[in-house]
Formats: sequence, structure tokens, C-alpha cells
Amino acid sequence: MTQQTLHAPDTVAHGGFRVTLNPAARSERDRAAVLAAPGFGAHFTDHMVLVDFSERNGWHDRRVVPYGPLPMDPAATALQYGQEIFEGLKLYRHRDGHLRLFRPDMNARRFAASAARLALPAVPTGLFVESIRQLALVDAAWVPDRPGDSLYVRPFVIGTEALLGVRPARHATYGVIASPAGSYFDDAESGISLWLSPSHSRAGAGGTGAAKCGGNYAAALVAQTEAKAHGCQQVLFTDAATRTWVEEAGSMNIFFVFADGTLVTPPLNGAILAGVTRDSVIELARDRGHRVEERPISIAEWKATAATGELTEVFAAGTAAVITPIAELVTEDTVIATRASGSASMARELRAQLTGIQHGTIPDRRGWLLDLGPARR
Repeated sequence: MTQQTLHAPDTVAHGGFRVTLNPAARSERDRAAVLAAPGFGAHFTDHMVLVDFSERNGWHDRRVVPYGPLPMDPAATALQYGQEIFEGLKLYRHRDGHLRLFRPDMNARRFAASAARLALPAVPTGLFVESIRQLALVDAAWVPDRPGDSLYVRPFVIGTEALLGVRPARHATYGVIASPAGSYFDDAESGISLWLSPSHSRAGAGGTGAAKCGGNYAAALVAQTEAKAHGCQQVLFTDAATRTWVEEAGSMNIFFVFADGTLVTPPLNGAILAGVTRDSVIELARDRGHRVEERPISIAEWKATAATGELTEVFAAGTAAVITPIAELVTEDTVIATRASGSASMARELRAQLTGIQHGTIPDRRGWLLDLGPARR
């Protein structure tokens, strides 16, 4: 894959990356309008990262280029067989003017695990972090400074070899794009509704459920459409074999809070994505003195304990949604209501602590934040 390079001085080398500045970068006024109401995933920064892979040369031709369409052969394995993976993490602007990533080491490890599952070349952690750093340096003005907002970073790898035979691609492209992000759900404080899909599964035993790949999300879209038709914002997926055990809430991990302060979340069984926010919630909850159990939990237990009051809260966690209360589970024949939020809810307390660490208003005692240096507007 090639990208036309502008003549100097628009093209410079930095950190092993060729940087080609966008001659059509948006104006400060247009950018300010986007940052005032970014939404989620609807707007993109002026540049992107591209790095090519071949069996002979490995990862090579590192470059930051103007954001735009990718030239791709229509027979590329990413298009024909869905051989692609992606990640999602957030970049924050702190009050000291520095830009910081939240737990990129975990994203890099999960990215490598997804690559192995989809037979794609793994991106080394050093390249993963440096590519994001280079994009952040060029597009620093796109990192919001409004409390609660961030720059959502989307690394991806696509198989680019033109091939209709079914085998792993020998050529691939690694890319990074970024989008200013506000709240994922409208009015999430009051809690969202989940639809219990009666016939659709997100993943099965031996499948790709633990990988972050597009096919998992594409297969869930029909269930998401079904949820919208029932007035719900997201889908609850259960296990494919029996449809009785809770797995994931759309693109989020799910947590249950019981009256004795115990926090329960389904275990990573190969069908559930190992969320970075999930791991962070578990650590923070344990630090706060809560017992955390990673164990199977059934729809029957959810219904029974909600009815008795033993179950006091349910919430979902993910990079995009952070920590979001679940107000109710809607099924074909009933609605299971749970207290979505409250001044003393665990979801609210954990969200405040987590976002405080991410935005730099609460000390980072675990070394979760990676300082990319001062932003240059």
C-alpha cells in the first residue's frame, strides 16, 4: 500500500516515522466545533499511522500521513475473509499539559493475542506505543481538555495480500486512527436497558470470542438491531450452548454487586473479551475492600437475587462506555429491574475513581498511565 508524500518541508522524519502533514487539515474553528460536542466515533483527526508488513521485511515503512481512504486490492484477505483485528484505548490531556495513555501495555498484549488467533503478524509493543505517540504529537490539538472527554485511539491490522485461496495473508498493514470522544451513551447516569437475545450468540467454545476482531462485532449487529426494536440500548449475550449463563453486555463486560459488597463478574472462558476496564475495575474494587468473584452467573440467579434484593446493582464496563449502570434486563416475557445508580452505588464510586486516575485528578499509584510528553498545539 502506498501513500503520496508531499515535498519538503511538509515531510519530516521523527522517531523512525516519516511524517507527511495534511495540507487540508481542518481549521481551528472547525476543530473547536467538533470538540465542543464530539459524540463517539463520528469525527476523526487529520492524520493516521500506517506501517506495512511482509514476510521478507517484517514491519517497515513507518509513516504518519493525512487521514483518508486506503488503497486496497478487492481480493485482500481482510475484505474476502475478515482477516483483521483492532484495539481501542484512550488518550487524555492532563492539567500539566502532558498527554497520557491509559494502560497501553494491556492493549498491546491483547492486540498480540488477537493477531495470533486471526493468523496475523503481531505488532511489537514498542511499535504499538511509538505509533500512537507519533500520531499524538501531530494531532495533539485534537485531544479534548473538557472533563470527561478523551481521544479514542483505534489501532488495527488488516490482511492486504490479494488472495482468494484460504490461507493467512503474507502481507498486512498496521494502522492507527483517532477520534475525539465524549459520552458513549446518552444519559448513562440513569442506567441503560439490556435486551436478552433469545436466539443470537456472540461467540462459542473454540471461536474468536476472546479476540478483538471485526467479525465478532458484525455478527452482533442483528442482535443490536433487535435490542433497539425492544427499546433497549444494548444486548446481553449468554453462552451459545445453553443460553443460560451471562457472558457479555454488547461490547462491554458485566458486573453484579450483591448486598454484602461482593462483586461478581463472569470468568474469562475463551468466549469473553479480556477488557482492560474489566481488569481495572477488579483491581480497584479489591483495593476498596470488596470481595471479587470471577465465577459463572446465570440469568436465573440474576432474576432471583434481584427479586429478593440480594442483588443491588448491575453495571457494564468497557473502554468506550467506561462504567455504565444497568437499569434493567428485558427478556421476551419479563423485565428484571435493578437499581441503576445512587449516591453510594459501587458503579458511581468506581467510575469516579477510575476516571479520576485517567484524567489525572487522582494519583496513579499503579503506574497505569503512560506519559507521552507535553502536547504541542
